[in-house]
Amino acid sequence: MTQTKLIKNRISKKAASFTESVIREMTREAMKYGAVNLGQGFPDFPAPEDIKQKAMQAIADEYNQYAITWGVKSFRDAIVEKTKWFLGLDVDAETEITITCGSTEGMIAGMMATVDAGEEVVVFEPFYENYAPDAILSDAKPRHVPLRRTSDGWNF
Repeated sequence: MTQTKLIKNRISKKAASFTESVIREMTREAMKYGAVNLGQGFPDFPAPEDIKQKAMQAIADEYNQYAITWGVKSFRDAIVEKTKWFLGLDVDAETEITITCGSTEGMIAGMMATVDAGEEVVVFEPFYENYAPDAILSDAKPRHVPLRRTSDGWNF
């Protein structure tokens, strides 16, 4: 067996069951026609100068290491303060706040932390395309429930 064949076949059945991202497909279509991409973190303008300066200062100040798993303490503390001010909630930066690299990581981390293998996860339709794959990767079973718009709002 060739090395190429070994590598090609080293994908899990779970991963093989996923289709291409609708977002990726739409991005290709948008690029084809020169459309403006309003999502996915693709700004069509330069980063603000003050953000660039702060990033350069952080590098100069030797902030160049990975943070601890649940995030930089000062950032978690700032979130605690804003949560108190904005929502009136008392949360603990040590046990109730985790920083992730983005919402995609946060969603799968949350799913894996709260759902056991074999459990069902309700996925309301329409839905963001990562919800069902996150459930599958967590060994849960997605249960799709369509929402219907009525004169009273959304119902299922």
